[in-house]
Amino acid sequence: MRPRGKSRVEHQTSVSRPPAPPIPPIADDVVRIIPLGGVEEIGRNMTAIEIGNDIFILDCGFQFREDETPGIDYILPNTGYLEERRDKIRGLLISHGHLDHIGGIPYVLDRIGNPTIYTRKLTGMMIKKRQEEFVHLPQIIIREVEKEEVLKLGNHTVRFFGVTHTVPDSMGIIIETAWGDVVFTGDIKLNHNDGIPSEEEQRSFGMFKERTVLALLMDSTNVWQPGFSIPERNVYATLEKIVSDATSRLIIAMFASHLERLIRVIHFAEQAGKKIVIDGRSMRTNIEIAREIGLVKYKDDTVINVENMDQYPPERIVILATGAQGDEFASLARIGNKSHKYIRLQPTDTVVLSSSVIPGNERAVQKLKDNLSRQGAHIITYHASDVHASGHGNREEAAWIHRQISPKFFVPIHGYHYMLRVHAHLAHELGTPKDRIVVPDNGSIVEIKNGEKISILSVKAPAELRVVEGHTVSELSDVLMRDRKALGQEGFCVVVATVDRRSGRLHKSPDIISRGFVYLRDNKELMDQTRLIIRKSVETSLRNPRATDLDVARDDLAESVAKFLLQRTMKRPIVIPVIVSI
Repeated sequence: MRPRGKSRVEHQTSVSRPPAPPIPPIADDVVRIIPLGGVEEIGRNMTAIEIGNDIFILDCGFQFREDETPGIDYILPNTGYLEERRDKIRGLLISHGHLDHIGGIPYVLDRIGNPTIYTRKLTGMMIKKRQEEFVHLPQIIIREVEKEEVLKLGNHTVRFFGVTHTVPDSMGIIIETAWGDVVFTGDIKLNHNDGIPSEEEQRSFGMFKERTVLALLMDSTNVWQPGFSIPERNVYATLEKIVSDATSRLIIAMFASHLERLIRVIHFAEQAGKKIVIDGRSMRTNIEIAREIGLVKYKDDTVINVENMDQYPPERIVILATGAQGDEFASLARIGNKSHKYIRLQPTDTVVLSSSVIPGNERAVQKLKDNLSRQGAHIITYHASDVHASGHGNREEAAWIHRQISPKFFVPIHGYHYMLRVHAHLAHELGTPKDRIVVPDNGSIVEIKNGEKISILSVKAPAELRVVEGHTVSELSDVLMRDRKALGQEGFCVVVATVDRRSGRLHKSPDIISRGFVYLRDNKELMDQTRLIIRKSVETSLRNPRATDLDVARDDLAESVAKFLLQRTMKRPIVIPVIVSI
């Protein structure tokens, strides 16, 4: 990824498309639920709730680039629907501080009128810290809320409740309507003991026994996994033992946003009389924020600078590092490829990868493990030890939550379509009729009419991918992505023909420039034959030079060369024709 820096973020639009059918205005007896991202992927979570003259936005995340989007930095939710109705927006409600829920804020907020952000203290500080990189943007307004606070926003009441996730201060959101509550869980799991939810969970969800829930919008990421997820306390116990028993240097890699786990590791290391090195800007930032608000406390000499760690014996060093997903520029990747300025692996070192592999990152993580292993380090992963627990609840946790909330209607969110579909089946098994369950796509406009019937409109909110590339935000161009993939897979070939405008004949032998296709010096015969094809194509096109259209001649040249190269090499490089008339 390119560094974000403090440069201006510009907005641009790409290819023009035919106008979409108009979206009808919302009726007085309707609740609209519009997922703008996060229901066809993991990431860029954002959902709008529209009731009468009020719109409430739930989360505003981004997604990292995929194989299908080469060259871009982030993928954003499409906020076209909100931009057209910005005067109705009553607030942006943020459930927790992970980037797939807050990462889109700097790129989106000014486009939708810079509404007030409502969230808990830690999440608010994480948002403010990120916003410091975007000094050109209007100042954001953050209103910190308490766990069970009640607010009046527009014509509706909004409530909050605590949920369990891998970052502190995670919360669910309740929007009261005339027909019952719309309940949004955010990312969620349960704190449980052998499948029995803790007293805190039972107390938190006990409130729903006295409430009427119109619709539940719930995280679906891990519902396809049977049983209960590993409790986080198991991970804490495992990490405590690893830290206390380590007789050599220890490197623990995890997400910088797994704050609760980071806090525990710092505590375990301090208890064991060890020194901590925090290696990774995002991790240092998050721990500083947690320390500032009192979530973590440690002695000033417990955390040391990476350049000073050689002053202590290896068995007293615990390095907290970013990059367990194989991120190219993160701390652990630099350790693995020996480019880290201060840290060189020793065969006695132990590396703990305290995270599971995000889908799509398998190759990068395998390469990381190979690089670490080549240097002799011992690697501990979640496959062999309880060093990681997901922040998303499994099937039985979801089932327990459904029973507590007892919604009339159900809309699964947060996950790939398969995950949403599995969650929908679970809801039906638990007693929700099929005609009260809707599985949406990004941009689907779900309507609950008069509290009695749920449906999806035939028209959709704008759903084309919006992406961040460097300092620009634009809609994704299919043509551009196709060309980038072709360049990456087949390369390109520039053919330059210099033509005498009077005779229509080539002035000299054509020039050929190839990148990522073939190495010219090793393919002299192929290049000589290609020059003959160029000469024949150009001179045929320019037989009557005065009547010739150079654009047509260039198209013919590109087609002739591409066809020839495909026949000879079975490759399809992008052919860029240049005809110079002299």
